[in-house]
Amino acid sequence: MGRLSGFRYRDIIKILKKLGFEFHRQAAGSHEIWYNGETGLFTTIPNHPGDMPEGTLRAILKQAAIDPETFLGLK
Repeated sequence: MGRLSGFRYRDIIKILKKLGFEFHRQAAGSHEIWYNGETGLFTTIPNHPGDMPEGTLRAILKQAAIDPETFLGLK
């Protein structure tokens, strides 16, 4: 297990809000699109129960141009 494992949807959303992201719209199924007005970047977040797979969280952070260290620092 890596350092980015064990995060739930709610934990991720809290940190993204601190970084300036806000809910933009509902996407297909249980996915949501979040937008950062400062950077102009979008990211897609699955709203599933349980822990987010580490690879999925890494993809979210990459899409949002967030360094994993910055993300973990706001934990």
